[in-house]
Amino acid sequence: MPSKGVLVEEDVIDIALAGNPSVGKTAVFNALTGMHQKIGNWPGVTIEKKEGVFSFGGIKARVVDLPGIYGLNAFSIDERISRDYLVTSRPDLVLSIIDSTNLQRNLYLTLELIEMGMNVIVVLNMQDELEAQGISIDTEGVARELGVPVVMISALKRTGIKDLKDKIFEYVGKVSSRTERKFHDQRIEEAIRKIESLVLHSDISSELDPRWLSIKLIEKDPEYRTLLERASSGTKGAVDQIVSDLEKSVGDASIAMAQERYRSIQEIYTNFVKKNTGRVDFTDKLDRILTNRWLGIPIFFFLMWLTFEVTFTIGNFFLEQIEIGFEWLSESAVSLLAGNVPEIVVSLVSDGIISGVGSVMVFVPNIFFLFLMIGVLESSGYMSRAAFVMDRLMHKIGLHGKSFIPMIIGFGCTVPAIMATRTLESRKDRLITMLVSPFMSCSARLPIYLTFTGIFFSKHQSTVVFSIYVIGIAAAIGMAMLFKSTILKGESSPFVLELPPYRPPMVKETLRFAGSKSLMFLKRAGTIIFIVVLVIWALATFPAGVEYGSKESYAGVIGSTVAPLMKPMGIDHWESGVAVLMGALAKEVVVGTYQTLVGEGNLELTLSEYFTPLSAYAFMLFTLLYMPCVAVFGAIWEEAGVKWALFTAVYTTVFAFIVASLVFQIGSLFLA
Repeated sequence: MPSKGVLVEEDVIDIALAGNPSVGKTAVFNALTGMHQKIGNWPGVTIEKKEGVFSFGGIKARVVDLPGIYGLNAFSIDERISRDYLVTSRPDLVLSIIDSTNLQRNLYLTLELIEMGMNVIVVLNMQDELEAQGISIDTEGVARELGVPVVMISALKRTGIKDLKDKIFEYVGKVSSRTERKFHDQRIEEAIRKIESLVLHSDISSELDPRWLSIKLIEKDPEYRTLLERASSGTKGAVDQIVSDLEKSVGDASIAMAQERYRSIQEIYTNFVKKNTGRVDFTDKLDRILTNRWLGIPIFFFLMWLTFEVTFTIGNFFLEQIEIGFEWLSESAVSLLAGNVPEIVVSLVSDGIISGVGSVMVFVPNIFFLFLMIGVLESSGYMSRAAFVMDRLMHKIGLHGKSFIPMIIGFGCTVPAIMATRTLESRKDRLITMLVSPFMSCSARLPIYLTFTGIFFSKHQSTVVFSIYVIGIAAAIGMAMLFKSTILKGESSPFVLELPPYRPPMVKETLRFAGSKSLMFLKRAGTIIFIVVLVIWALATFPAGVEYGSKESYAGVIGSTVAPLMKPMGIDHWESGVAVLMGALAKEVVVGTYQTLVGEGNLELTLSEYFTPLSAYAFMLFTLLYMPCVAVFGAIWEEAGVKWALFTAVYTTVFAFIVASLVFQIGSLFLA
């Protein structure tokens, strides 16, 4: 705590944001910190860490956005990160962000934070939605019951933010010790008091809040039990006896304590929340349609198709303009350099850098609009419904709807999809979801689909790409069913998912989301793709004396070795062999590889000669299903180990070959 009782200008306070998923925590973080943010990873893991700063009244605050969690039991990695940070860093203040329209569900974490000994301010977010639903909350009454300040805001509308900052600095500046609020009955409180007394006079721990440690010991939390195991036998025996005596009267202590917290929450809700019970809100009305047993899944697939329709209809206009710009740039570079520098340098700039990298960068508008649509679906509250409506289907394969969330994330990028499996409680569920997530078509594959559908299926581009995505989902579900019944047998964990209310998409946040993902794509184009394109250009240029991009070049030799393996898919040219090998590094470079090998030639004309519509479709399926890129391979390695990473690379490639070959061979019978 900076200063004893009074904040002075040189003080810096540390603030943690805690809350359930989908409570608008990110919006609060952005409202407080503005552009003064940095993104990194939590130590030892690849989960994203957001930090920011803001100043108010001459005082500076550091803000850390903790992962969205439902409790502090540390069952999941997100919960462990949040609890470890609170225990070890002891921030000056914790803002408990709550969706005010769902007070009963959200307050449980708040009660745990108060019991943990944190200085807490409860932030009731989504004030606008609360009012729209005809709900009112007596914030002063809630504050009295919890013993901590309560502030009502709408982060989306930016209302109440100044009041929140005022309360932060007023509270941190005046509070020297927390207000203790007890949420349990007399029997439990007596047991807590006895263990607390033992803790204070033992060698268990001097760093943890004694009351919090006592509660965790009664709940038999495995992590805190290890502290007890290190204590003297007398202390351990005394604690165990107190817990045993308590359970004779209340039953399982951890369940009894959870019930007591929910009892306190129910009292608060009953006494201080008033709702117009005769009113059916907009969310309820819409859910009757979007989560309907029969309509839910068809609506989900329709929205997927609509996403691609918007992506192509609007994005292709910008794509064509950028394509014209790169053609002009290539021609200008040749005109400027020809005769002034060696021919090999002209080829490097024109055939390698501009043609290769440019052939990928032209798809940035489509990437932007794809993520814009995903952002709209996410911020509107629909994505949680997508997982909910898929729950019944997922249960049939031994998983549950929560496993579908990483798969949905995989539509953007498979790496965060692999990380998102950490929210699954069962290790078997995490492994299965990791193994099948690469089948969900990421944005890096979109340039491949756009190129091939633009050439061979221009009149039905959205429908053909939609079919590729659906096949990816079907492949993921099918392989998950196989794994669940063979190498990874076991029961699924229960499905618990928060369904946030529908809300208008946050324009700034959605645009920022789409912009950041597009910028990430551009960065890859300027780094990984740039390097790979240079390698391909060198392979196509050397050995010295061979024709650029010919079969006699190093690229031709490599491609000719791989190409025979692709004949069952209807592909018998060496350029595709090089493309799929390079695509293992980054899927975006498949198109860049073709363009680099073609050089100044017309890519559309060249691919029209190499492929038929049927073999083009088979090739798109192969690029959808075969081994994930090295970044995904590394993520699986880190999360599950090298054995599962290698298994994923091998089985996806074999599966891709079988599917693509069957599609071509069976299709040839009908088209013969």
